[in-house]
Amino acid sequence: MTDEDSPVYEAHFTRTPFQLLAGKGWQKLVAFRVDAEGVLLGGAPARYDHQLAFVPWADITTIVLWQQRTAGPHINHIGVQRRDGAPHLPGMNSHLSREQTGRLAPHIDHELFLASRPINFWRLDPERLQTAVDTYAPHAPVLVYSQPHLS
Repeated sequence: MTDEDSPVYEAHFTRTPFQLLAGKGWQKLVAFRVDAEGVLLGGAPARYDHQLAFVPWADITTIVLWQQRTAGPHINHIGVQRRDGAPHLPGMNSHLSREQTGRLAPHIDHELFLASRPINFWRLDPERLQTAVDTYAPHAPVLVYSQPHLS
C-alpha cells in the first residue's frame, strides 16, 4: 500500500474468483508498480507468482503504453523497453515467438511485447505513473505508441 503523497505508483488488480482458485485468497495483488528500485510487472491473477517480473531501472530505457487491436475491443498494454542483453522475464507472453508477436501487434518490438502486461482488471493512472517515473527515472520517458490504421 502506498501513501497518496508518495511518488511510488502502485496499481492493484480488481479481486476476482481466479485469484481464489489460484490460492491467493482475497489479498490485493499488485498489477503494476513503479518505485525507486524499478518496475514490477504483475502476473495474471490465476498465475500470479509464475508470471511476476521485476525490472530494475538499470535495464529500462522507456516505459511504453500501447494498444493491441483485436476483433473485439482493443487491449491496452503497458511495458518496459529494456536495454539489449537484459535477462529474460517471466510472464504470460514469454513463450511467444517473434513471428507470433509480429502477427498480434506488428507495430510493437518483440522484446517490448514480451515485457508488457495488459491493462485489464486494473486501472492505469497516467498522471501518477508519470510522477513516479519522473521521480525515480527521469532518463526513462513514458511513450504512447499508436498502431497504424489497418485498411
